[in-house]
Amino acid sequence: MKLLNRSALSVKPTQAFLDWINSLEPTIGDDDLTLDDVDHENTVYLIPEMDTPEALQAFVRERYVEILESELRAWEEDERQWPKTLDWALFQRFVQVEHSYLAVDLDDEAPLEIAELDDSLMMEADQD
Repeated sequence: MKLLNRSALSVKPTQAFLDWINSLEPTIGDDDLTLDDVDHENTVYLIPEMDTPEALQAFVRERYVEILESELRAWEEDERQWPKTLDWALFQRFVQVEHSYLAVDLDDEAPLEIAELDDSLMMEADQD
């Protein structure tokens, strides 16, 4: 077990985000995604260690557009389909953010690997 020098943000879609997802390909009734369907669709972002709520709030406010774009892109690559304005209010409506002060790597076998994130990696993860 290794303690990482990072904190973490877990980002989960809200009902407003889900409504947007469902609007991309309108379906009828039972075919719409529900919060239960996407409950496991949260993303964890490793961030610098944050030890105060004020530091965390400042960091999230500084990086919210990047996080929001990543979350939107996971569901729709065509940016023309995205909401017109990617502002703080939309971020707050579309995602729920949970903070963890500590990040611990439980894998004693495999070393951590770092790769630049690009759309092809996201698509491969979606296919698994």
